Amino acid sequence: MHAIEFRTKIKNGFIKLPEKYKEVLKHTVNVIIIEEDNRNINIIDELLESPLYIRNFIPLKREEIYARK
Repeated sequence: MHAIEFRTKIKNGFIKLPEKYKEVLKHTVNVIIIEEDNRNINIIDELLESPLYIRNFIPLKREEIYARK
């Protein structure tokens, strides 16, 4: 027995498995649901778990971050 943890949203009463677990989880499993208190979600934590990918994004260079006008 082993444990797998992932974050997902329940839609219409269904839990969607991430693609990488669909081949592993083909048998009977035990499910424990821990609901988050959405009022205290930190946007930084949210972005670290689900980063935004923006086409043609160019991050600032260190010099640009600390440049003073």
